[in-house]
Amino acid sequence: MSAKVEELFSISGRAVAITGAAGVIYSAISKALAENGANVALLDILGDKVTGLADEIRSAGGTAIGIECNVLDTDSIRAALDRTVAEFGGCDVLINGAGGNRKGATVPPDGKFTDVPAEELDKVFALNYRGTFLPAQIFCEYFAKQGRGVVINTSSMSALAPLTNVGAYSNAKAAVTNFTRWLAVQVKVDYPDADIRVNEIAPGFLVTTQNKQLLYEEDGKTLTRRGRSIIANTPIGRFGEPDELVGALILLMSDAGSFIHGITFPIDGGFSIYSGVGPLDEKK
Repeated sequence: MSAKVEELFSISGRAVAITGAAGVIYSAISKALAENGANVALLDILGDKVTGLADEIRSAGGTAIGIECNVLDTDSIRAALDRTVAEFGGCDVLINGAGGNRKGATVPPDGKFTDVPAEELDKVFALNYRGTFLPAQIFCEYFAKQGRGVVINTSSMSALAPLTNVGAYSNAKAAVTNFTRWLAVQVKVDYPDADIRVNEIAPGFLVTTQNKQLLYEEDGKTLTRRGRSIIANTPIGRFGEPDELVGALILLMSDAGSFIHGITFPIDGGFSIYSGVGPLDEKK
């Protein structure tokens, strides 16, 4: 039976757990999802920040709780899931937003990739890959018992087209993309009777606290050489905003996306499909 468009895309009343919710991108997304009726559980190792964010969302009329959670600790993840279920009566969606790069894992301006310490490489891989795998593992076990659930991971343009100097981050996000595709099949092997869907978004270039120094000079207004290169290779011609990720997330977590499974959804202003040769380049 067909449903109206607003019903298909409705996320009203859905319980959504979001890791990395204290960050620039997912704090904005958490607010937007709450504004659209979702009950959001904000998970982050920065407990004070997500508690404050939850207060802000509730003050605006939304439903939210802040939970201190270490995505590299299974006991912490289970405790966060248990509290989400206790507060909201269940959990429908896991959004794995925790991740990011580290300055120490980036090739220094006057150095080479051989200068990157192994321990920094390990930390980036742990946060991005293990910090996605473990929550998915624990939440999928719950989703299987419940009979349904949605997992949405967070990849990156650097997983699709590796970027210079941030090898650890690019490689870790490529691992997340591979994991997403693997998990989409594995949940159907392990839990054939459960309706569990797994997808991921791959954001293009948004300005965050982690990458601002790579995109802008110290004045905060003038683009660096890297920033200019990104804009020159983005057909839309600008950086993205966190709110521009919301539509894709709503599609993937709502009934409108009920037959979407195992995909990487680029939200990148066209960056991933431009070869770097042609009219865009000639206009510069």
